[in-house]
Amino acid sequence: MTEPSKVIHVRNVGLEITENDLHQLVQPFGVVTKLVMLRAKNQALLQMQDVDSAVNVLQYYTNTQPSIRGRNVYMQFSSHQELTTVDQNSQGRKNGEQDSQPNRILLVTIHHMLYPITVEVLHQVFSPHGFVEKIVTFHKSAGFQALVQYQLCQSAVQAQSSLQGRNIYDGCCQLDIQYSNLNELQVNYNNDRSRDFTNPSLPSEQRGRSSQQSGYGDSGSLYGLQPAGVRPGSFTQMSNVAAIAAAFGGVLPHGVTGTNDRCTLLVTNLNPEKIDEDKLFNLFSIYGNIVRIKLLRNKPDHALVQMGDGFQAELALHFLKGAFLLGKRLEVNFSKYPNITQAPDTREYAGSPLNRYNNNAVKNYRYCCSPTKMIHVSALPQDITDEELVAHLEEHGTILNTKLFEVNGKKQALIMFENEEQATEALVCKHATNIDRSVIRISFSQLQSI
Repeated sequence: MTEPSKVIHVRNVGLEITENDLHQLVQPFGVVTKLVMLRAKNQALLQMQDVDSAVNVLQYYTNTQPSIRGRNVYMQFSSHQELTTVDQNSQGRKNGEQDSQPNRILLVTIHHMLYPITVEVLHQVFSPHGFVEKIVTFHKSAGFQALVQYQLCQSAVQAQSSLQGRNIYDGCCQLDIQYSNLNELQVNYNNDRSRDFTNPSLPSEQRGRSSQQSGYGDSGSLYGLQPAGVRPGSFTQMSNVAAIAAAFGGVLPHGVTGTNDRCTLLVTNLNPEKIDEDKLFNLFSIYGNIVRIKLLRNKPDHALVQMGDGFQAELALHFLKGAFLLGKRLEVNFSKYPNITQAPDTREYAGSPLNRYNNNAVKNYRYCCSPTKMIHVSALPQDITDEELVAHLEEHGTILNTKLFEVNGKKQALIMFENEEQATEALVCKHATNIDRSVIRISFSQLQSI
């Protein structure tokens, strides 16, 4: 049996297969430092940065047949422990040295990673410097890494210059940015690990999915072209549908069709002694803009909530059905009424500046989730302390941990409660309240720990 080596021998490499194809095949496992194409033999030699990376490649492809452009390729350890010659067109670093040649693709390594880093977080960090086309993330022996592809090389140069050595969060998640030697990233799936922002119609994973499951299975529907069976007007209220689909990784949450046109929800099993319109607004506005809310006086544990459009109503129903609010488990269903008629006993929110989707709607869709025990608090006073923040929230439950940090010079915080119900109560009661003349904003965080 061939001894493990950081050099991988690849067979059945047809003429249609490029160096970039081979890079894409192994890039989730580490950096390719050298590559030699043996065109006459339909073979190639790939040298990984270390033996562990090469072992991970071979272990993975033992159970999964590697295929490039529909052609099966076959991999094994090379008898070479080191490649001594490098093809002139090889796309990789030599001995891990940084390539001094600017490129529109950046190789990003995250050091001291105390918080999970997602494609969405990286997009927020890098997009201020130019249009980000693609992001691919992966783990290797050096830690968490990502490849970020800009539309323009100039944008990548600016990002590298501005962000090198900086922290994403206060005191952690330090960026180490180098220029990649790749010419083009190939993204096959839009999910938590990779994203093609120019092609939101990509699937989220390898197994097939029907348009009935996601609502975006037909690429035409991304641009408002309705597939058969969809009611007219289903997409008319959704601006920039392609961008919204991209915010969900190209596929909507399971059970969300994106074709619903009912905007009003019936919410039951409320706590009539504690609930009011503003508390419902604070919770349901996480999933879309609120038009108006009506508490049913003849049924004090019932309320109607009219969302900005049918898609937002569908999201709210999906994420809040069965959630605990003020000691009660919510029931959320579509109402038989298409809207709530304006009346003295209804509360109007259509023009409220507190509606979360007035600006940057796609960003808000990206963070939609069911209630969690972790809340994210923003728009905080710059000089606030952990103690002051805890004092503002602790009446709603047991706070297990807090973390204050800055993003782009703005003070934010993560607060972990003992359970989801306590965090939900804190959100509905304290969103849009004042701390030292600052109107704070609260949403759920998908982080599992601080």
